[in-house]
Amino acid sequence: MKSYAIPLVAIVGRPNVGKSTIFNRIIGDRQAIVSDVAGTTRDRIITQTEWADKPFLLVDTGGLESKESHAVTAAPILSKVQSQVDMAISDADVIIFTTDANTGITPDDINVAQKLRVAGNQVVLAVNKADNIQREADTSEFYKLGLGEPIPLSAYHNHGIDELMLTVIERLPDNTLVNDVESDVRLSIVGRANVGKSQLLNALSGDNRSIVSDMPGTTRDAIDSYITYKDKSILLIDTAGIRRRGRIEPGIENYSVIRALRAVERSEVSLLVMDAAELATGQDSHVASYLLQAHRGIVIVVNKWDLSKKLGLSKDETRKVIREKMKFIHFVPIQFISALNKTGLNQMLDEVFNVHLQWNQSLPRYDLRRTVLNAVADHPPASNSRHGLKIYGVTQDGFGPPGFTFYVNRSDLVHFSYRRYLENIIRKTYGFDGTPLKMRFKGRGEH
Repeated sequence: MKSYAIPLVAIVGRPNVGKSTIFNRIIGDRQAIVSDVAGTTRDRIITQTEWADKPFLLVDTGGLESKESHAVTAAPILSKVQSQVDMAISDADVIIFTTDANTGITPDDINVAQKLRVAGNQVVLAVNKADNIQREADTSEFYKLGLGEPIPLSAYHNHGIDELMLTVIERLPDNTLVNDVESDVRLSIVGRANVGKSQLLNALSGDNRSIVSDMPGTTRDAIDSYITYKDKSILLIDTAGIRRRGRIEPGIENYSVIRALRAVERSEVSLLVMDAAELATGQDSHVASYLLQAHRGIVIVVNKWDLSKKLGLSKDETRKVIREKMKFIHFVPIQFISALNKTGLNQMLDEVFNVHLQWNQSLPRYDLRRTVLNAVADHPPASNSRHGLKIYGVTQDGFGPPGFTFYVNRSDLVHFSYRRYLENIIRKTYGFDGTPLKMRFKGRGEH
């Protein structure tokens, strides 16, 4: 398998120009905090999304404004935000530079524009808050920034977003080849900071390529290693620690989350590493949600199991705790290791290959159809109206990761509980251990 990097789009601009509102419009959700108070967004908000069937990572940065424009007390925060945006600029494939039609061009806009021109990135100039005819006409002023044609929009009123994204998509590169090393499995090692990921990498690769420290966040960038196990090759992709969004520190650790997510995109299976002394935390769930979103195979790894007796833990009780706290990944296998003592590693790698096999599983077409239609006959979808849900068939339209399209009369009638029922039937019949399933319901006349 060749490894490809998903493109990255970063939204940059000074505070209070509406970056978070644009972010929300693009992803169709309200993940970013929106406020009239300048500088509300301090940390990046990161998500994988798509537009016109083109997937990309979208980053909402903190505001960028020159320190000279603010009181001395504000300077430390602004300095941290500046560093975040500088790093986003260095790694983004396309940048949406957001300005404000209401205020016009400011000295800070000019400074940012200069930075963007020097960086040489693909820049799309968005003029937000152009919510009337006069303001839209006034956007021609922004040609002075030297960044090409300004695109007027009002994110609040959802005007101009389609035009903006059409330009962004045109400038996005195709998924780029990152590493052409042939391997049987591409394996990423992910988890929140200080759970022993780098130590696990060292235990598997047999050297000390990664820095191991008691200080959280020591690993900054993804590091690749190549190993063999039972005559099979594994490309190990180590990643920086991921923290829950609200606890990500501004600056370089925040930036490392983007690198970690891009590393996950390159992998086929991910080891979700947890600390035996601190099981299934909110941060662990947050990392797991990234893996589900990327549709990568998952193996939960409980590290530091050499401390289990001291902690009074048993494997059965630990599994129960994890299953209870992380019900949304009930299908993921759990392994117990000590990276320090190098115990449990063989069983863990055996599980990785099993999940990889499941992740690439292709089902016989007619057998799948029979299984699903029998399940529908045994437990028909609930109907509270004369237009009840009808399921006509199903096909597997992808593997690695596995995807399924269900043909129905109306996709809006599919309740999440019935979707879960069908997923459970497929898992019960065919396995798919550790594998997120892509499930699409296509109504008549829908594309």
